[in-house]
Amino acid sequence: MLSKIRTIYTGFEFIFTVCIVIICMFFFRAHHRFFRRIWANTQKYLIGFKINITGSPAADANLIVINHQSMLDIVALEAIYPQNIAWVAKKEIFDIFFLGQATKLSRMISLDRSDKRAMVKLLKDAKERIDNGRPVAIFPEGTRGRGEKLLKFQIGAKILAEKLNLKVQPVVIANARKVFDSQNFKVSGGTIIVSYLPPVNPKENEKWYEKLHEDMQKELTKLLSE
Repeated sequence: MLSKIRTIYTGFEFIFTVCIVIICMFFFRAHHRFFRRIWANTQKYLIGFKINITGSPAADANLIVINHQSMLDIVALEAIYPQNIAWVAKKEIFDIFFLGQATKLSRMISLDRSDKRAMVKLLKDAKERIDNGRPVAIFPEGTRGRGEKLLKFQIGAKILAEKLNLKVQPVVIANARKVFDSQNFKVSGGTIIVSYLPPVNPKENEKWYEKLHEDMQKELTKLLSE
């Protein structure tokens, strides 16, 4: 019963606070990163979770590659990452009323998987954000996994890195699904671990993408065993 009450509370809290952030970003568009960061850090207290960090992000990395298991993956990075991230999100997110408004006002990158020209648009949008000092963040798995094993990496992140000559910052997140299972909408609280791995230069190894998957899986397995 207590778990159900907590879950219902989180749902209403999430919608209410996102609406407040949308209003703030609408009237103060030059400060959307400030409001997003405040919101993300507030969620730690309202939902009831902590973030443990290992490693540190490379200052010159411009493509962030992250494993995906929960909505809290985004919240955690928004709370702690030092730069103004431009997230790549599927078009369906932009079509959800309140979330769509937040992503549009923040100039996130929409990816329409049904469009044959989607990759061309992704490259153009990513280059524009990077040229304006915003690293691009992408979930290479393409969808949420269960949290223990990485899904197969899709081709998008590889094309972005190689075509735009980007430096890749791998980020491994553990326990986010246990804290907040956003697929089944179950809230438990706890601690999320964010691990920054050493940055990767795709030019140094033609098999870099396969090795990236391997290294991120090893880190995830290690974090879950500790």
